[in-house]
Amino acid sequence: MKLSSACAVKTVVKPFEIIDHTADIGIVAYGIDSKQLFANAAIGLFSLMAELDDIKEGVRRDLELSAEDEEILLVEWLNELIYIFDVEHIVFKRFEIDELTSNQIKARCFGEKIKHGQYKLKREIKAATYHMLRINKDSSGYQVQVIFDI
Repeated sequence: MKLSSACAVKTVVKPFEIIDHTADIGIVAYGIDSKQLFANAAIGLFSLMAELDDIKEGVRRDLELSAEDEEILLVEWLNELIYIFDVEHIVFKRFEIDELTSNQIKARCFGEKIKHGQYKLKREIKAATYHMLRINKDSSGYQVQVIFDI
């Protein structure tokens, strides 16, 4: 897509940051819209698990999920990604959110199937939790805090 000089694109300064939690670990993810927020939360999740710089994008998964509301949908999204990692050993590094409503997501996830010993994983993430979960919107965009069970 070509942008004219008159068209400014608003970008988020940082996609996520890691936060300390007593026995677990968390992130605060940011986005200019809810699609970018969900994608950045997923990137934050996988960055806690592995070094993403070396991960290739040769594997693609299409995901479609539904939930009762946006916060539950975010937790279900992240937990589905954790499940795919646990079962299929795929580390995702890029996410394209095609459709996102308050209760449904359709997305494409790109990453690499890793073999035991191929990459040094940072830590095991068991699940995204509802503990301290908050999705906030203000004039600068969206922000969510997610705590993961490790």
